[in-house]
Amino acid sequence: MIMFGGQGSHYAGMGRDLFDEFPEHLALADEVLGYSVRDLCLDDEDGRMTSTRYAQPALYVVNVLTYLRVRRSCRIEPTALLGHSLGEYCAAHVAGVFDFATGLALVARRGELMADAGDGAMAAVIGLDLDAVHDALVSWSGDGLWVAGYNTPNQTVLSGVTDQVRMAKDHFLDAGARTYVSLNVSGAFHSPLMAAARSEFQRVLAGTELRAPRIPVVSNNTGAIHTSDLIAHNLGEQISAPVRWTESVQLLAGRGETSWIEIGPKRMLTPMVEEILASP
Repeated sequence: MIMFGGQGSHYAGMGRDLFDEFPEHLALADEVLGYSVRDLCLDDEDGRMTSTRYAQPALYVVNVLTYLRVRRSCRIEPTALLGHSLGEYCAAHVAGVFDFATGLALVARRGELMADAGDGAMAAVIGLDLDAVHDALVSWSGDGLWVAGYNTPNQTVLSGVTDQVRMAKDHFLDAGARTYVSLNVSGAFHSPLMAAARSEFQRVLAGTELRAPRIPVVSNNTGAIHTSDLIAHNLGEQISAPVRWTESVQLLAGRGETSWIEIGPKRMLTPMVEEILASP
């Protein structure tokens, strides 16, 4: 089983050891995007990578190239695929849902729409189980705060209006959270504040040819295996819906998956998988 990381796993300088190895992919990426991916990743003096508009396509390229290198060296054939948020598009590409260029164009448009959706913030609540997180949300006096990701049984991501995410810190710590960590993102992703982006992106997906996955891919939106008739719908809904990572990992574990290979610039998913698999 191969899993692809999403935003948060990217960093300045990523891909340095990959770009010379895959010149044709890099040239195609530059053509699709209209700018140099190499320059974006390695010489980002303007700080463009802090924006989801640029971070998403850059991460898609680096993830796919990393997969190609791993497959070339290890001759792996994945039995299932999983991606966290943006990583789901890398998984869909590997499964044959779309080619490299089409996937990159989709991701670039996704990044543009999510960037244009406006400001917002996200935070991870760690050390509090899901029931306690929901209770704390119910008792929270403000508006504009939602669950954006079920990462592990004891790590839940929140998303919403910037001041609400910031002010909720003490509330969740008082409820018993061990830590409350602000995430380095530029918007309220996977929340209702992305509704306009979701609607427009659904139209983009409706005009894109998507093929049936030839390898099982788990949907972030449902925590179930993608079906060819709903893959466009679920990829679109994913923008404003929580990432059901815990359910996705539990589904694949229940299907007998025992080997979990993480693809991405940073090792972020493996510790979450280990925690999920160790939970009762």
